[in-house]
Amino acid sequence: MHRNNFAYLLVALLIFIVALPVAHDLDLISIRISRILGVSSLLAVGIWSLRGAGHLFVFGMVIVIAGIILNFLSVMRETDGLGVVSQLALFVFLLLATFNALRQVAVGNDINMNRIVGAICVYLLLGVMWAIGYSVLEFSQPGSFAGLTELKSPGWNPDWLYFSFVTITTLGYGDILPLSQTARSFAFAEAIVGQFYIAVLVAGLVSAYISAQAGNNNQD
Repeated sequence: MHRNNFAYLLVALLIFIVALPVAHDLDLISIRISRILGVSSLLAVGIWSLRGAGHLFVFGMVIVIAGIILNFLSVMRETDGLGVVSQLALFVFLLLATFNALRQVAVGNDINMNRIVGAICVYLLLGVMWAIGYSVLEFSQPGSFAGLTELKSPGWNPDWLYFSFVTITTLGYGDILPLSQTARSFAFAEAIVGQFYIAVLVAGLVSAYISAQAGNNNQD
């Protein structure tokens, strides 16, 4: 595995989560362009996190190409159905990226920058995947959530990212509310997974640090 492979994924995630919503708020780009750039950049840049992963990289590349094409078509034609399919393609890719990241983050006693960046990426990936899940749920069961921003463009709503990360951090402002039982189940499951991941991550990194220090002391 490349020792800096997660840096690319982190950059793509930050563009998707932070840079594009801010650019849209400042009227630098339209919501349609932000959807094209957001999904495409996350797929195109994020694929490099799978370099050296063998068949996983090949499968990920197929998903990336299909996801970019489907996302472009869904935005240009303003078709909700294609938009959902493109989001599902993105979800599958993020699932692969999360699996690959966890393999490297969870194994080994050494602490290096790539491992720390990978751990951050996993947390952000969980938030983005749950955001996609909320979007697909609202599409399949309209009215599952209240408080969403009304957009002229159909499909993906940036509110899902906001709600997802507010939930995973257990911040809970209450401006967007899950109404259906399924939506509520998704929400509390995300909160549990987010807190559990942080607890396990901190414990794992501390354990790896202690093991590394003990190894260095034994060598001395």
